[in-house]
Amino acid sequence: MALQLGDEVPDFTAETTEGEISFHSWLGSGWGVLFSHPKDFTPVCTTELGRLSALKPQFDQRNVKVLGLSVDPLGSHKEWANDIKETQGHALNFPLIADPDKKVANLYGMIHPNASDTLTVRSVFVIGPDKKLKLSLTYPASTGRNFDELLRVIDSLQLTAKHKVATPVDWKQGEDVIIVPSVNDDAAKALFPNGWKTLKPYLRIVPQPKS
Repeated sequence: MALQLGDEVPDFTAETTEGEISFHSWLGSGWGVLFSHPKDFTPVCTTELGRLSALKPQFDQRNVKVLGLSVDPLGSHKEWANDIKETQGHALNFPLIADPDKKVANLYGMIHPNASDTLTVRSVFVIGPDKKLKLSLTYPASTGRNFDELLRVIDSLQLTAKHKVATPVDWKQGEDVIIVPSVNDDAAKALFPNGWKTLKPYLRIVPQPKS
C-alpha cells in the first residue's frame, strides 16, 4: 500500500554520491526531503538538480536535509554531476542515491507502472523529525517541480507543527494565519493574547505567531 500522511517512512541503507547512508540515522532529529528522478542525463532532471543545489542553503536554514534518487548506478550519477554544474551553474551539493535494483524506489512506491514500469516518477516526500510522512507530491516525468513551492509548504508544515494554526490559500512566510477550529475562543485568548479578526466563527484570522 502507498505511504500515507502520518505513516512512519521506511528506513533503508543505500549508496549515494556522498557515501553509504542509513536513512533514519542520516536524517537525525531534523526534517528531510526525499525526491526521485526518472533517469540520469535527462533534461528536466538536470534543471531540477541545478535549481535545488542553488536553493540548498534555504533548506539548510530550515534544518531540512535533501536527498535525491535515480535508478541509475553511482558512476552514472558522478558523470551527470559534471553536466549539472556545466549547464546549470551550480554543482550538486547533496547526496543522490544510486538505486539500480530499485530497492528504495519500490519501498516508497516511486514506480508507477501505467507511467513507466522501469523509471521512477517525480516523487517528493517531506519527512518530519518524528520520521513520519508530512507531505507527498507526485509529478509526471515531463513536468519539472517548483522548489520554491516546496519551501513554502515546509514553512507551513514547520509553523503548524509548533502552533495551533493553519495557513490559508497562497500563504507565505510572515503573512496572517488561521486559528484551527479545535481551539475555542477561551483557549485562543491564552494562545493569542493580542486578539484576532473573526470573519466567521470557524474563520479566525491572526498574525503569524513567532517561531
